[in-house]
Amino acid sequence: MSTGARIVVLALLVLVGALSAVAQTDTVSLGRPDSVSVSVVSKQKTSPSSTTRVAAHEEHSATRALLWSLLPGAGQVYNRQAWKIPIIYGAFAGVGYFVYYEATNMKKFKTEYLYRVNHDGATQLAAYSNYPTSNIYNMYQYYNKYFQLSIIIGVAVYGLNLIDAYVFGHLFSYDISDDISLSASPSLIPVAAGDAVFAPAMSFRLTF
Repeated sequence: MSTGARIVVLALLVLVGALSAVAQTDTVSLGRPDSVSVSVVSKQKTSPSSTTRVAAHEEHSATRALLWSLLPGAGQVYNRQAWKIPIIYGAFAGVGYFVYYEATNMKKFKTEYLYRVNHDGATQLAAYSNYPTSNIYNMYQYYNKYFQLSIIIGVAVYGLNLIDAYVFGHLFSYDISDDISLSASPSLIPVAAGDAVFAPAMSFRLTF
């Protein structure tokens, strides 16, 4: 092979090597945008979940919580506060016991009083034979008063169940900041209006 041919072959080899190097560089540079696009897509995939959570908060209705609470405790479950159910039903159980207790005694003394009135003072309950008729009537009135009071308390407990569900239905989506702090600092307050006399005091600041 002549010297000129060798030079041509060497030049061709150098050109092929240069082209292959350029091709590898282009491949690397093209690979970087692909990785960026993948990361962007992954971020776009995570965003709908947060949007779904926001939409779920917006769909929560205080009116629905109120309607659910017509069945005591159901509104609290709707507000995700099921821990209140034992408190609600405990209050109803206490009120129910007193309603039953007062109603039973009220009926007993009412029956005794009416029996005495209709039978010339005769006694139906031997345990109360020594009690005057006026005392029997007073005991009937006593238990009747507390029976009515127990009914009112029961209605109040039911109303509190409705109010609780409605109020916390409104507060369900309310975002309270985690930065809750109380700071105290010394200050001066005027002793009297128009006087330049001040007394030391303590100032408190609540941040939420």
